Amino acid sequence: MKLKHFLISAAVLGAAAQACAAEQVTAIRAGKLVDVVAGTVLKDQTIIITGERISAVGPSATTKVPAGVQVIDLSAQTVLPGLIDMHTHLTADPFMSGYNSLGVSDTRAALYGVRAARKTLEAGFTTVRNVGAGGFGDVALRDAINDGDFIGPRMRTAGYAIGIKGGHCDENLLPPDANFTGRGVADGPWEARAKVREMAKYGADVIKICASGGVLSKGDEPGAQQYTLEEMQAIVNEAHKLGRKVAAHAHGTSAIHDAIIAGVDSIEHASLIDDVNIKLAREKGTYLVMDIYNDDFILQEGIKAGMLPESIEKEKVIGQLQRDNFRKAFQGGAKMAFGSDSGVYPHGDNARQFYYMTKYGMTSMQAIQAATINAADLLGWKDRVGSISVGKYADIIAVRGNAAEDATELTKVSFVMKGGAVIRQQ
Repeated sequence: MKLKHFLISAAVLGAAAQACAAEQVTAIRAGKLVDVVAGTVLKDQTIIITGERISAVGPSATTKVPAGVQVIDLSAQTVLPGLIDMHTHLTADPFMSGYNSLGVSDTRAALYGVRAARKTLEAGFTTVRNVGAGGFGDVALRDAINDGDFIGPRMRTAGYAIGIKGGHCDENLLPPDANFTGRGVADGPWEARAKVREMAKYGADVIKICASGGVLSKGDEPGAQQYTLEEMQAIVNEAHKLGRKVAAHAHGTSAIHDAIIAGVDSIEHASLIDDVNIKLAREKGTYLVMDIYNDDFILQEGIKAGMLPESIEKEKVIGQLQRDNFRKAFQGGAKMAFGSDSGVYPHGDNARQFYYMTKYGMTSMQAIQAATINAADLLGWKDRVGSISVGKYADIIAVRGNAAEDATELTKVSFVMKGGAVIRQQ
C-alpha cells in the first residue's frame, strides 16, 4: 500500500510539474502603460505573464525578465487592459433588421455570432456582456469560446431578454393568426420569477429585462413603462437569490425610476433619465450603460439595413436627448460603464463610441475607465479583468497613439492579447 501510495503521489507530482512547465512565460515591454486604477500613464514598464495571468508588472529598470522568455516589444506604443463592452448582441446582424430578421433562424444567428465574436476581440474588446439572444445562442457561443472551438472575448450571457407580452422583448412583427409569443415573455410577478429561473437553468449569467418600450421594436414607445414595479422587484429578488445581476432596458423616466427602486444592477440606454433619477442612481449605486454611438448608424444606414420606418422616427426623437442626458448623468455623479449595443451597428466598431463619450463630458481617461475598471465592477469580475494587475487575466491591448489623451485612438488597436495568447499584432 505504501508503494502504491508513493507511485500515485509521484504521478500526481509529475503531472503537476508538467503543467507548470507547460505554462508559457511572456514579457511585454510597454512604452506607456495606462494604469486605469490610478488614472495615470506610466512610462517604460514591463509586464510578465505566466500562462493566462499577469505575474508581475513594474518599471523596466527593476522588473527582472526571466532568461529565454519571449519578449514582445511594445515600447513605442501605449498599452492598456483589454476593453469591456457591457451591452452587446453578438448573435445579431445589423443588416438583418426589421422584417428581414424573420428569415433568420436561431441557429443561423448563432453562426453570425462566431464571426462577430472574432471581430469584437480583434477590435480590442476582450470581455463582453451579451444582453439578449434567441435560442440561447449566446450561451452556446460563450461555451464554444471557452472550450477553444472559436476565437472570441470572454462572455457573460443573458439568454432571452425578459419582458411583457407585446412589449419590446416580444416578437411583434408577425400577424395575429401566427399566434406567436416570444420565449422571453413573462407577465406578472410569479411568471416573471419562473422566467428568471428558466434563464438561469439554461446557462444565463445575467438577467436582462425590458422595463420600457424600445426604438427597434414595433408598436411601442421608448418612453412608455412596460414592467410594473412589483414585477421588477420579483425579478430582481429571484435573480439576486440565484446569484445573477439584472440589467434593465429602460429609456423612459418612470421605467428608469422603478427599475432603480427595484434594485437592478444597471440601467441600459437611460435615454430620458432626469435629474431625480440621476440622483437616485448615484445614491443606489446603480450603473448607467448608455449607448451613444449607434444613433449614427441607425440614422445613416437604418433603412438600408431593414429597420422599420417607425424605428427611424423614434431614433430621431430620442438619439440626441440620450447624448445630452449622458452628459448630465456623468456630471451628476452617476456610475457609468461602457456599453455600445453592438449588433445594432456592425460588430468590431465598438470603440467608435469613445468619441461621443469624450464629446459629451468625459475625459479620455474616464472613458477608458468606464470600459475597464467600471465595467469589471458591474460585471462582478474585478478580480479577473479590467486592469493590468498581478493575478488578473493577461487581457492586454496596445495602440500607437496616446489613448489616455485621445480615446479615439482605441479605434486603431494594433495589438490584442487574451489570456496570454496573442490574437492580433500589427
